[in-house]
Amino acid sequence: MKKTLTLAVLCGLLFAAVAQEAPKKVLFIGNSYTEVNNLPLLVQKAAESAGCHMTYQSNTPGGCTFEQHCSNQSMTLIRKGGWDVVVLQEQSQLPSFPQSQVEAECLPFAAELVDSVYACNPDGEAMFYMTWGRKNGDSRNAQYFPVLGTYEGMDSMLYTRYMYMARENDASVCPVGRVWRNIRFNHREIELYQSDESHPSMAGSYAGACAFYTMIFHSNPNEITFTPEELDPEQAATIRGVVERVVFDSLSFWLRQDTTVVGIAPMAEKAGCRVFPNPASDRVTVCVSQMALPGRAALYDVKGCLVRSLLLRQPEEVISTAALAPGVYTLKVVSGAETASVRIVKN
Repeated sequence: MKKTLTLAVLCGLLFAAVAQEAPKKVLFIGNSYTEVNNLPLLVQKAAESAGCHMTYQSNTPGGCTFEQHCSNQSMTLIRKGGWDVVVLQEQSQLPSFPQSQVEAECLPFAAELVDSVYACNPDGEAMFYMTWGRKNGDSRNAQYFPVLGTYEGMDSMLYTRYMYMARENDASVCPVGRVWRNIRFNHREIELYQSDESHPSMAGSYAGACAFYTMIFHSNPNEITFTPEELDPEQAATIRGVVERVVFDSLSFWLRQDTTVVGIAPMAEKAGCRVFPNPASDRVTVCVSQMALPGRAALYDVKGCLVRSLLLRQPEEVISTAALAPGVYTLKVVSGAETASVRIVKN
C-alpha cells in the first residue's frame, strides 16, 4: 500500500509540473501562405483557447524558396536554437514540378534546413507544412507538366513530395493540404481560397491553424474554442471536425517516424501512466494519475489508422482489443500537452 501511494504522489507531482511547463517555442519558415492572415498568430490563439501555450517567431518573405531560406535570416533563427518545433514551408508550386527540377531546386535545401534544425535544436522537431493545389490547378505550368492542369493533379503531387521530404529527412509533416482536400470534396460551402485561387481565405488559414495545433500539441482540435471574427462559427466547427478525422485520428502517421513508437512501458510510466498486460489478448488496462484526468487514450495500427479511442475519466480504464488482429499497435495517452506512447503487442 505504501509503495502504491508513493507512486500516485509522484505521478501527481509530475503532472502538476507538466501543467506549468514553459510554452512551446515554434519557428515558422515559409512565405505568403504562412504570412497571409498571420497563420502563426492563429495557431497561438487556437492553442491558448485550448489551454496550451506557444510563443513564435517567423520569417516569411513572399515567394521565398527553401534555397533562399538557406541563406537568409531563417538560418540565423534556426541556429539561435531553443526551438521545440521548426515549421518549413516551400514555395507553393515548386514541390509539384517535375522530378528532376524538384531534385535540383528543392530536395537538397529541404535537407540542409532540417539538418540545421537538428544540429542546433537537439530536442526540437522539424515539421514540413504540406500546402494545397491551386483551386483550378496551375494552368501556366501545365503546358510543361500536364498533371498540374487540375487541382487534383497538383494537390497529389504536393502530397507525394512533402511526404517524401518528411520521410527522407526524419521530420513530421502537418497535412494542411489533406485537410483542404477533405473540405473541398465534402463541405463545398466553405470557401478556402482568396479570389486569386491560390492564397488562403480566413477559413483556409483557420484549417491550417487547427492542423498545426493538433500536430504541435498532439491534441484533439475540438478542444479549440477560438473562432476568428471573420469566420462563421458553424463552419469553424466543421473545420475542426475535419482536422480531427484527417490529422488527429491518424496522428502517428504524420508524426516523425522515430517518435511514433517510443518503445515499452518505462516511457509511459515517466509520463505518469501504466499500461498492462503487454502483450495483450482481449483487453488493455490504462492507469493514470488522478491529476491526469480527463485524458484520452487512442490505439493506432501499424499504418497509423485509429482503431480504438477512449476518454479517460477514471484512474483505470479498459480498452477492448478482442476484435483486433494480432500484431503491433501504438497506444497514445494524452493529458493536456503531455503525451505518452507505448508499443502494444496483440497476441
